[in-house]
Amino acid sequence: MQDYKHINCEVHDGYELACMRKAIHEVTWQDDDQNRTEKLRFLDLEYSNKEEHLIAENQAGEKFRIRLDMITSSLPY
Repeated sequence: MQDYKHINCEVHDGYELACMRKAIHEVTWQDDDQNRTEKLRFLDLEYSNKEEHLIAENQAGEKFRIRLDMITSSLPY
């Protein structure tokens, strides 16, 4: 996987707010050379190894840990 690239502060703030509200968004992200799209409830942001991740879950309760710089689209649902 490529090195982490920091995201724009305004975008990061939007993710934080969405997590506080437990908002549901349709998220598209790059995952092992393929694009994935899921309707996800934002739960938290996590920081580890100098990378930032979104913790989210789908309607079935499956949890995802998505690197923020791999998200290509996030639209409120």
